[in-house]
Amino acid sequence: MLDLILKNGRIVDGTGNPWFAGDVAIQGNKIVAVGQIHEEAAHVIDVQQQVIAPGFIDGHCHSDLMIFDYPHSEIKMRQGVTTEVVGNCGLAPAPFVPAQAELLQSYVQPVLGQTKWAWPWETVAQYIDAVAGSRPSEHMATYVAHGALRIAVMGFANRPATSQEIAMMKQILEEGLKAGAIGLSIGLLYAPGSYTSKEEIAELCSVLPAYNGLFSTHIRGEGNNLLPSVQEVIWIAERAGVSLHISHLKAAGKRNWGQIVDALELIEDARARGMDVTCDVYPYNAGSTSLTTILPPWVLEGGIEKVLEVLRVPAMRARIREELSHEQLTWDNLVCSTGWQSVFLSAMHTETNRHLEGKHIAEISELRGQHPADCMMDLLLEEEGRISIVYFHMSDDDVKQVVAYDKSLIASDSLTCDTGKPHPRLYGTFPRVFAKFVREHRVLTLEQAVRKVTSFPVQRFKLGMRGLIVPGYIADVTVFNPDTIQDHATFEEPRLYPDGIPHVVVNGKITLSHGEHTHAREGIFIRAQHCCRH
Repeated sequence: MLDLILKNGRIVDGTGNPWFAGDVAIQGNKIVAVGQIHEEAAHVIDVQQQVIAPGFIDGHCHSDLMIFDYPHSEIKMRQGVTTEVVGNCGLAPAPFVPAQAELLQSYVQPVLGQTKWAWPWETVAQYIDAVAGSRPSEHMATYVAHGALRIAVMGFANRPATSQEIAMMKQILEEGLKAGAIGLSIGLLYAPGSYTSKEEIAELCSVLPAYNGLFSTHIRGEGNNLLPSVQEVIWIAERAGVSLHISHLKAAGKRNWGQIVDALELIEDARARGMDVTCDVYPYNAGSTSLTTILPPWVLEGGIEKVLEVLRVPAMRARIREELSHEQLTWDNLVCSTGWQSVFLSAMHTETNRHLEGKHIAEISELRGQHPADCMMDLLLEEEGRISIVYFHMSDDDVKQVVAYDKSLIASDSLTCDTGKPHPRLYGTFPRVFAKFVREHRVLTLEQAVRKVTSFPVQRFKLGMRGLIVPGYIADVTVFNPDTIQDHATFEEPRLYPDGIPHVVVNGKITLSHGEHTHAREGIFIRAQHCCRH
């Protein structure tokens, strides 16, 4: 007898091919038959012409620590997500050395969240084992994060790495790849990634080809420096001979809207030369990050404690205020091009300032009778640098362009849920794609959208026999109603679950049934199966 049959579905198999009518049979953790199935099963679910698709893959998120406190992953499960890829943008809780542990924790906290327990790992391998041991409801995969690597070896030093330091970073990177990491991620916007030359990064990336590892990057600038920043990472990947994935591709700041076409052309030109370049996108016109990213890069040297010291010095504050008042050639001053009214505070560290969550800096500075830059710096001091923001700096037309691009996949870029008002992409990304970009705007067909959240990310991140409704593949399956699937999370009310996703199967076990979590915890840590070419 079979374990489970999903009957009477519209099967969208993940290939991008047209849907077809049929049933899906599951035995153990595998799909064993697809078509008209007449055998008996322990469980039969009549999906009544709803879509049967592979489980959705969130190929770029920041759930690295959240998975321990919320192993049921209900926020993602109720969006149909069965796998998350973490360790993005150079931000990860491993590797670290004990002497730099506090530095790394303060570095990742605004994005990954703060844990009330000691981290029981130091290496990437130990982190992977810890996640696997937490028995999550979904699968996880990770990169080795450059920020963590560089902090472990040289802290927040704003200088080129020595040959010895590069050798140490390469060794730790290789250990992470051997443990099953899918590649190297870097956040070139964030210190210490912003302190790193393209030559140094290319040297680190030279480790990747032997493991067929992917180079994933938050580029150095997404505003005025968008095009040179895309050219830079293409140069790095070409020099190192690696595959490149550009994270959350966007054109930030009104004066740069429309340049996304040129950025996509740079990717196409690279691909025409034989380079393997792709990107991802989230379906919103606002981003989310730490408030410290607004500061000039030189302020961030030395970690958060040093930043706070700088913000206490009147002469330094005057310099920061002056630099934020006009465009910069060497870094993207998004405040200048977008305005303080576009910077919303989404999470405060102290109870005292909790009432400011959801307000923008221009509004708060007016209430306080301050210049917005001074208001921002005072807030960072009051909150010990721990402020998350939502930043409205993209055009809807640009977002549509990247969503429609056939070399882009969909990912949430969601941060920790332990914040006041998280970006709605945490709760709404995947239903929003089908509601807004398939059903409403018809930017994608149903089949194209499913491919972008299933087989394409599985192929890109080397996640094994997943992402297709095909016999022999792992039974990660999402059932949804294409007519009613809908996100409800908004910037004002971000903690609202979507509709239209009744059933999710992870590793062959029903994990979401009629919209309710069954408490099944069948997820695994997906270790990349590198074909080592030593």
